Amino acid sequence: MRIDPGGTIGILGGGQLGRMLAVAAAQLGYRTHILAPERDSVAAQTASSLTRADYHNRIVLNDFAEQCDVVTYEFENVAVGPVEWLAARIPVHPAPAALRVAQDRIAEKAFVETVGGRPAPWAAVDSEHALTAALARIGTPAILKTTRMGYDGKGQALIRTIGEAADAWTTIGGPSVLEGFIRFEHEFSILIARGHDGATVRYDPPHNVHHASILRTSTVPAPAEVLTQAEEATALACRIAEKLGYVGVLACEFFATSDGPVFNEMAPRVHNSGHWTIEGAETSQFENHIRAICGLPLGDPSARGVVEMRNLIGDDPWQAALTEPGAHLHLYGKGEARPGRKMGHVTVVR
Repeated sequence: MRIDPGGTIGILGGGQLGRMLAVAAAQLGYRTHILAPERDSVAAQTASSLTRADYHNRIVLNDFAEQCDVVTYEFENVAVGPVEWLAARIPVHPAPAALRVAQDRIAEKAFVETVGGRPAPWAAVDSEHALTAALARIGTPAILKTTRMGYDGKGQALIRTIGEAADAWTTIGGPSVLEGFIRFEHEFSILIARGHDGATVRYDPPHNVHHASILRTSTVPAPAEVLTQAEEATALACRIAEKLGYVGVLACEFFATSDGPVFNEMAPRVHNSGHWTIEGAETSQFENHIRAICGLPLGDPSARGVVEMRNLIGDDPWQAALTEPGAHLHLYGKGEARPGRKMGHVTVVR
């Protein structure tokens, strides 16, 4: 079903990804309606309208559905229940099935294995005894992660030796997954956009560098070690999308190892490592997401040159970007610059 320009796109979530989706939608002639509980929504600064309310309020959801032609979401930790309720009344893309998989690390790893993907060695953990048994099988060092709600290094505990297991369990204190360490040369991501008809476009894989578990830079083209593994990783991302009946932009993160690409995690949405596409690709990830969910033909994902995206974290200076050749500054309109908070990004195209 095609939704023509002039229609209204509902966006669940009020963060910077919603902000950039709203900009892309406006460029194509669409209105956007943000639904988010936050008092200060940076997405509302660029959207056509905002409803500030809890996602579980059925009266609000019904009104939201009546005002929108299609609904999408800008983060994967929105509760599945309200999304499923909306999907029974109005088109929602990506479908709730993608959320159910991506929100739970155990479900995600098991699902990826069913379509031929290879995550790091892992085990589900629901007690300190189960953690000890998992460590005996997987070994140390390892990392214990909450099954849900973790991002940017949150909800994780590093276990260097068996003696640290008890403290790690105390830190996490609930359903979790143990992941074994793997040796890798680079981190990279695969971003694809898939339409209603199954047509898919694929972006060049960015080489990602993290500090303190937060993405700092994404660079295209990636090193040769990444490019040699990108085809296999892209094929996996396409199988994931096909299995889920996916519509929109999907991001999958990988480690480039001596044995090939190892799957890390997926994000059923536009992604930080795809911000380079705004100026660095013929069609940005945000525009292609809008095109996909509205039933429009997908745009050319080709890179426009050598591109580097740099995140602005906390109080990172941004002023120099205004005079840097080839630089494009994006500030997200957030107030307080707290440590670890993504305040904006700079993309340099050469």
